[in-house]
Amino acid sequence: MERKESTPMREIRRKYEDVHKEERKAKNKVWGTSIERSYADEMDEFLARHNITKVAVIVAGYEALKQQYEPRDKK
Repeated sequence: MERKESTPMREIRRKYEDVHKEERKAKNKVWGTSIERSYADEMDEFLARHNITKVAVIVAGYEALKQQYEPRDKK
């Protein structure tokens, strides 16, 4: 893939990315996942209708799983 023609703004963005890449990687994690398109479209529609972010879904799901599984871990 070829890079687009360089412009002053693109050069600034590339330099910023080079300088901050490791910091950004240390701060955030990206999960590459894949689900069936029709299910993903249904979820996207629901989330948009209720103004919910995908991050909020992940956090709520994680918290629900913790409550479900932690009592088992304490036994």
